Amino acid sequence: MQKTPKRNKQSFAYEEPTILPPDKKKRESQDDFVALLPPEVCFQIFSELDIQSLCNAAMACKSWNHAIENNDCLWRNHCLTVRTVCQREIDYDRQNGYSWKITLLRNYWKCKVKQEWLSGKYSNIRSRSSLPENSMYPMDVDTWGEILEAELER
Repeated sequence: MQKTPKRNKQSFAYEEPTILPPDKKKRESQDDFVALLPPEVCFQIFSELDIQSLCNAAMACKSWNHAIENNDCLWRNHCLTVRTVCQREIDYDRQNGYSWKITLLRNYWKCKVKQEWLSGKYSNIRSRSSLPENSMYPMDVDTWGEILEAELER
């Protein structure tokens, strides 16, 4: 019969979940300006971000996500910028009850591609294979009509 070696109690010690001391919790909340500042100030800070940065900030932590996702005004400002190019699409989404955020997300890339086409970025393309990968996006007949008119005027 083989003897099993005695095990050291330290190797099987149960560790209590780490509970942060009050001063550590306080330091962490100081790092989160959303928890410390009035909502109006947080709105002002977040409203300075571009769309990509705003989306990234929403993924930083729960309190930032809550502050950004639940503030339709943040998304509205960006959406109105996009609206200058995709007015018809934005108006349609708003009439159908979409939030500003959803409206923006539904139309941002379409607007970006449409603006590139309207600006003439793709005017000298010789073949389909020479079109950049992100230059096509599903658009309605009226949008393609606008793009064709712009091309004919060049």
